Amino acid sequence: MLNLNAITVRLGGRTILDSASAALPTGSRVGLIGRNGAGKTTLMRVVAGLLDPDEGAAEMPRAARLGYIAQETPAGSETPFETVLAADEERARLLHESENASDPHRLAEIHDRLNAIAAHAAPARAARILVGLGFDEEMQQRPLDSFSGGWRMRVALAALLFSEPDLLLLDEPSNHLDLEATMWLENFLKSYRATMLIISHERDLLNNVADHILHLSQGKVTLYPGGYDAFEKQRAERLAQLESARANQAAQREKLQDYIARNSARASTAKQAQSRAKALARMAPIAEVANDPSLVFDFPSPAELKPPLVNLEMAAVGYQPGKPILSRVSLRLDPDDRVALLGRNGNGKTTLARLLAAQLPAMEGEMSAPGKLRVGYFTQYQVEELDGRDTPLEHMSRLMAKATPAAIRAQLGRFGFSGERATQKVGKMSGGERARLALALITRDAPHMLILDEPTNHLDVDAREALVQALNEYKGAVVIVSHDRHMLALTADRLVLVDNGTAIEYSGSLDDYTDLILGKNAAPTEKTGPRPNRKDERRAAAEARGQSQLLRKSAKEAEAEIARLELRKTEIERAMFDPSAAVPQDAERPVSELMKLHGEVKTKLAAAEARWLEASEAIERSRAA
Repeated sequence: MLNLNAITVRLGGRTILDSASAALPTGSRVGLIGRNGAGKTTLMRVVAGLLDPDEGAAEMPRAARLGYIAQETPAGSETPFETVLAADEERARLLHESENASDPHRLAEIHDRLNAIAAHAAPARAARILVGLGFDEEMQQRPLDSFSGGWRMRVALAALLFSEPDLLLLDEPSNHLDLEATMWLENFLKSYRATMLIISHERDLLNNVADHILHLSQGKVTLYPGGYDAFEKQRAERLAQLESARANQAAQREKLQDYIARNSARASTAKQAQSRAKALARMAPIAEVANDPSLVFDFPSPAELKPPLVNLEMAAVGYQPGKPILSRVSLRLDPDDRVALLGRNGNGKTTLARLLAAQLPAMEGEMSAPGKLRVGYFTQYQVEELDGRDTPLEHMSRLMAKATPAAIRAQLGRFGFSGERATQKVGKMSGGERARLALALITRDAPHMLILDEPTNHLDVDAREALVQALNEYKGAVVIVSHDRHMLALTADRLVLVDNGTAIEYSGSLDDYTDLILGKNAAPTEKTGPRPNRKDERRAAAEARGQSQLLRKSAKEAEAEIARLELRKTEIERAMFDPSAAVPQDAERPVSELMKLHGEVKTKLAAAEARWLEASEAIERSRAA
């Protein structure tokens, strides 16, 4: 068991963790979540022993082995395969000792232990992990120095998984992975039997892997049973109760203030008024749920253009003359398209995205597009290249040089940079804030098509949901590359597989593609026969997606209403049968009035339950269709 005992951490005069306490059961798989900047990595570093808390401690059994990826990526002339094998320190030590042992008894003990830890199977296991994370046989034998930082982070992750620690600590493990490697990692973690603490903003990973959610907010942690969807439901219920308690407290405050104002000046009631003034001063305020500007995404609607927006006919594209990365690409994009590009990193997804954005010319074949087409192209490089010395207002003003100050402010406001937020230095902004700013910059001229290459890397779960909603409301075409399966499932109507030097329509679903990656299906082949009416299919899919979103929203609203009404019903019943325990708003109500209120609440509760049941059944029917 991992115990977090009243951990307090202060950094730069700011309290990051404030007496954070929780007990994580042995063998549990815990998703650590919270808004960007909440202190998730700080807490994990405390657990890993890399940061000493100001108060409290993280405690676990002494014999337990802990695994955590260090900030430094592995480097040198060793290969990924050698690096991963070396991560099993006991095996490496025993093998080295066996080469020099002269005592036959000790040599027998060494071989017994090597057999016990299945040392003979280690090379095959190391290779399987590396293959799952995207390393083919040739890549496994290349020196580490030949890889980029992102690929070396994959080696570090492979080594950590291979070492099989008793407590596995993972901080955003999918950030350096493509969709295919993320699918493999999720499948691997589902079968991992030791205790796990994982920071992630991947909703699917948190639902399919985690059996507990540890939510970090305002320096405190709360442990919830179940995956992310279960957490979200429980959290909504708690927020509804919190809002109800806040409203009750506001009414009580108003009542006390009114009594004090009316009775302070009268000698006969001054003492009672003074007593109520003290009670009012002692009343700790219950904060209202804050409106979070980091959840604001609002893409401007483009002017209409006749389809197609882009049409590729047997096109080839690459970076060196005569050496195309992709060939024989035929693809049409219309204004209402939602396309996800699938395929492992290095297969050419970014190359195709750059071709569609007109950043690369077609080497062969044809590419046609209207002269008035505007494209918004988002990449992680744009986030990293923002000048930290400037403000969002200065960045936008340079790009919208001919626009009025009001128009510049309005575009920033679409992405949560209103008022003083528009004049904060970019260097002091979080990764999520920078990503929002980059999206604001690329959409300043209301593009007809958005091409988004891994837009969610710096966004937490709530911000990703807000981005999904904004993309579904956007009136132009969307082409997206992402390892977030949940986002792809909610936004994409078409799947294009970039593989084997070309790009073809993938006829299956995202679940089919998951099965393919995990080896359950055969590889897809290019379709033959007459081309189906994709426009009608996409329109129907878009309508179904919109209807599904409305149903989920209706179900969630009904759940919150049920929680609020259940709480109110309990309050009224308490006032009816135990007046001394009544909340202030019910304390002086006659029983007849309470009975009337009770009946009204029961009626509303039955209606809310009926709405929830209707929405839930409709969601199930849409899933089965």
